[in-house]
Amino acid sequence: MTLHLYNTLTRQKEAFQPIQPGKISMYVCGVTVYDYCHLGHARVLVVFDVIARFLRSQGWDLTYVRNLTDIDDKILRRAEENGEPYQSLTARFIDAAHEDEGKLGIVPPDVEPRATAHIDDILAMVQTLIDKDFAYAASNGDVYYRVSRFKDYGRLSNKNPDELLAGARIDVDEAKEDPRDFALWKHAEADEAGWDSPWGRGRPGWHIECSAMSKHCLGEHFDIHGGGPDLPFPHHENEIAQSEAANGCHYVNYWIHAGALRVDGEKMSKSLGNFFTIRDVLEKYHPEVVRYLLIGSHYRSPINYSEDSLVEARTGLERFYGALRDYAEVEPASMKDLEGSAYYRDFVSAMNDDFNTRLALAVMYDLVRDLNSESDSDKARAMAAELKALGAVFGLLQDQPDRFLQAGGADAIGAEQVEALIAERADAKKAKNFARADEIRDQLQAQGVVLLDSPTGTQWRRE
Repeated sequence: MTLHLYNTLTRQKEAFQPIQPGKISMYVCGVTVYDYCHLGHARVLVVFDVIARFLRSQGWDLTYVRNLTDIDDKILRRAEENGEPYQSLTARFIDAAHEDEGKLGIVPPDVEPRATAHIDDILAMVQTLIDKDFAYAASNGDVYYRVSRFKDYGRLSNKNPDELLAGARIDVDEAKEDPRDFALWKHAEADEAGWDSPWGRGRPGWHIECSAMSKHCLGEHFDIHGGGPDLPFPHHENEIAQSEAANGCHYVNYWIHAGALRVDGEKMSKSLGNFFTIRDVLEKYHPEVVRYLLIGSHYRSPINYSEDSLVEARTGLERFYGALRDYAEVEPASMKDLEGSAYYRDFVSAMNDDFNTRLALAVMYDLVRDLNSESDSDKARAMAAELKALGAVFGLLQDQPDRFLQAGGADAIGAEQVEALIAERADAKKAKNFARADEIRDQLQAQGVVLLDSPTGTQWRRE
């Protein structure tokens, strides 16, 4: 089955052709580390984590690079506000980002370059652009890229360069030749964060950082570049202009962008009071519930975060874990062993169609339905092993079924207390005190605990 990707550059779905047979090189823009990661970051992190997991499950030799921006105007402003060196600020939030990613089940990228470790690469690329007349050192100490020299500018974001010119402006303290020109190198005063350069002390512009880091890690031309919904313009547009002008070759074959995340139908914003960090959400919800919500829609589609949507995600996962409850000890199947399975075939077909997680989840629901009705124990165990293997591609079904189904919030009735009440209920039924047995069931139901009676005993889960 051939992998097809929607390419933002061409605005159409295309059959994937790797630069090197069997290998994929992928660069994804990571976070700017001046604060805790929020839900918008989580959407991008989870989307590309699932893409990486799936590609590797299909035998692709993937090199996954995701950068960290650790020098930036926002970082410097926040450090100044806090009265601390910017290095201590970024170190703290890099550690926090890694902690959040770990809790969300994000597999670390193969390479995680940091902008401050690639200043020499950045300086070399800026100098090349100046030498090729695609950039110029201005009178204010900045170095700017000449947008007018790059004929395809605006192609990725589908923007007309003339319209960009009409809507652009030049600030009074800038020395641009053209309002559309953007900074490759920013002047820094002696007491500001910066590095020495042929054009004076300064620091890199945001866009040049990714051009230099991607070249260092993957070369001048690679397969896939990804990021969030706000990056096609200007960030990725500027990356293309810089890289292709400096390197003299095509930069990236396929551009992938995740859809926007909204909160209760509105853009997430601190001013609206609907801004949530990853750690805020994980205090209340199981990490897999959050992952499920973020992959429940196609990665290019907008997604709405709300309490109702999280409840729906929890309910969906409960169906999977409920089906696996009697197969907790079953190991996930290997992908090679699943090649003859119709479920596996349909799952892979969905994912090869531009990573259609929504359709792939529907296949998993079909598998759950059939597992729940399967009477042959050997077949049922094989189906459970397949369900776990498919779930692993999404970073789901990694918990023990009972632990997931019985997990509750900080104010929920404890598991030991639930078990004690179940035991008391069993004794009441043996004593034919059915009124007390019903009373216990109702008490637990009121506290969000559902009892599941069977010939082998009573299991329970939280609503």
